Amino acid sequence: MPVPAKVKNYLSKMKIQHRLVPHKTVFTVYDLSQTLKVKLNEIVKTLLVKADQEYKLVLLPAHRRLNLEALKRLLGAKKVSLASEGEMTKMMKVKPGALTPFGQLYKLGVVVDQGLVKAEQMIFGAGSFTESIKMKVKDFLRHEQPTVGRVSEAPKK
Repeated sequence: MPVPAKVKNYLSKMKIQHRLVPHKTVFTVYDLSQTLKVKLNEIVKTLLVKADQEYKLVLLPAHRRLNLEALKRLLGAKKVSLASEGEMTKMMKVKPGALTPFGQLYKLGVVVDQGLVKAEQMIFGAGSFTESIKMKVKDFLRHEQPTVGRVSEAPKK
């Protein structure tokens, strides 16, 4: 499944420097890490969450997990939950696991975990199971203007 035209057009229109990274078919960030032979902390996990009545895209390093309480505090929300696969499919018109982090494409706010801001580059989903996007974090932040805060935690052992 190639990168959707909507994503390619967005990147081109916004003049965002990036590189498409082809790889074998993967469905998880762990599989992507193994396939590309890069550490999990170099890959971004994109999640769709519902904060009160609003949906947001949340980006965090793939080796960490979302802290819903921290996200709730950051957004000043009463209730925060992960969107269901059905909500994601209906809203984003993508298959589960094929989210892109470009909130402007979907008119959604974006939240970026503080841990990503320190990275120089990131690899994230491109709306495809066979290609990912690699780009500079500063370019992403400049174009998306996300809310930034500490919303991730180390996985429980």
